[in-house]
Amino acid sequence: MTLTQQDIDQEIAAQHAAYEKRLADGEPVEHQPRRDYAPYRSSVLRHPKQPPVTIDVSKDPELVELSSPAFGERDITEIDNDLTRQHDGEPIGERITVSGRLLDRDGRPVRGQLVEIWQANSAGRYAHQREQHDAPLDPNFTGVGRTLTDDDGHYRFTTVQPGPYPWRQHVNAWRPAHIHFSLFGTAFTQRLVTQMYFPSDPLFPYDPIIQSVTDDAARQRLVATYDHSLSVPEFSMGYHWDIVLDGPHATWIEEGR
Repeated sequence: MTLTQQDIDQEIAAQHAAYEKRLADGEPVEHQPRRDYAPYRSSVLRHPKQPPVTIDVSKDPELVELSSPAFGERDITEIDNDLTRQHDGEPIGERITVSGRLLDRDGRPVRGQLVEIWQANSAGRYAHQREQHDAPLDPNFTGVGRTLTDDDGHYRFTTVQPGPYPWRQHVNAWRPAHIHFSLFGTAFTQRLVTQMYFPSDPLFPYDPIIQSVTDDAARQRLVATYDHSLSVPEFSMGYHWDIVLDGPHATWIEEGR
């Protein structure tokens, strides 16, 4: 039987109802989604079922780095965080500035951390060889950027507003516009991945990925706020989004805790 949006809507509603019942029964708030969240079909297929592999770093503290990329301040160029300047021409779409802070559970800045982003272009297409969405590529937009947080934990990117796109999990499945964020810590194995969304997106109720964050407050922490002070006159709109690494107000992370 073909899976429809109505089927997914009913499953999402059932998951939310079950969560509210767990809360009413005294169970704790679930800040992170369950890895086997049924409406998001691929999560059921690919979530880890085996315990993590342990590496004995007491024998060699650098053992974990032998098969990992190495990043450094010298690798970041002045245009890496400006996705509108990485090609000869101007990308198509509404230019936006996205900025915020990387914080620990106590609100303290996390300094000098590598932050990477990737996203679809304004037509909702990724510049990737496995992309299947029949939308135009933009020769002046690759959709990737990176930067380091400053002493106050701030990051800043200039890019274009990404478009929504179909993703074929079910009939007429569309993903809300979003930007993927990757945070590296001090080693590749500490990498965390999350997504930032835009306010008032009409696709929120229909998307099982954002709805897998069942707790309303945790889900709202994924949505940026429009910040006029970040807008660049005659150039870009501004959005503010802080990332909290842990604690009761942590930002949802794709791999859970």
